[in-house]
Amino acid sequence: MAEEQASLEYTASGILTSSIYSRELARLQTELVKLQYWIKDQGLKVCVIFEGRDAAGKGGVIKRITQRLNPRIVRVVALGTPSDKEKQQWYFQRYVAHLPTAGEMVLFDRSWYNRAGVERVMGFCSDDEYREFMRTCPEFERMLVRSGIKLIKYWFSVSDEEQERRFRRRNTDPTRRWKLSPMDLESRARWVEYSRAKDAMFMYTDTEKAPWYVVDATVKRHAHLNCINHLLSLIDYQDLSPRPVELPPRQQDPGYRRPPITSQKWVPAVYGKNSFKEG
Repeated sequence: MAEEQASLEYTASGILTSSIYSRELARLQTELVKLQYWIKDQGLKVCVIFEGRDAAGKGGVIKRITQRLNPRIVRVVALGTPSDKEKQQWYFQRYVAHLPTAGEMVLFDRSWYNRAGVERVMGFCSDDEYREFMRTCPEFERMLVRSGIKLIKYWFSVSDEEQERRFRRRNTDPTRRWKLSPMDLESRARWVEYSRAKDAMFMYTDTEKAPWYVVDATVKRHAHLNCINHLLSLIDYQDLSPRPVELPPRQQDPGYRRPPITSQKWVPAVYGKNSFKEG
């Protein structure tokens, strides 16, 4: 490990250079593809939970995990506000419907831990509902593990200074401003309350069968690579990647002629020029 670290290149501020980050990400994503084949072949059921403060970088890691993977095998679950009907259900019910079946890995972008975090801090649940969650969540997760689900939980930790910087960047960048929800803004004003809620959540739910793994998310590049590397280390997989196949020859028909390009509605070639010609 020390030799690997020595071979990496960092900037003057201690951040991996862009070229090294891209190289390492590509290497880890290749390993994720191997893991995907193994999960499918072995019929594994893998459930990964991503939690943390707003703007901690959960979404960025999820994007890089799924970037090269088959969405039919590895899927993301990001549930919105529960409906009136869902509010009347057993709390875990709507999450159970999205759990992995054999040969799947499911990534929860936030999860049932909403109750221990945002719902608790914002008063969206009663004290009794909160206490019931804290009592039943560990048993619920033990039940998932006993059923054969590999449950992995990540908490992304970011400093208040870094979160503030990311909030300000979102506010000034039109392509990121959609990420700045009213709930995000409220979380800035309740930093200490969220910290207390997180501490209580860990005290009750950081169990032997379903431990929390904390990711230092202060530097996004490092968080991406560290989380993916750790995820790969938790599952003993083998490389079942298929070998290159022999492509069959393309069908030839000298009598076939393309219809005139003027008979079709082509997307305007604003960039470059159309490659197809008449005939």
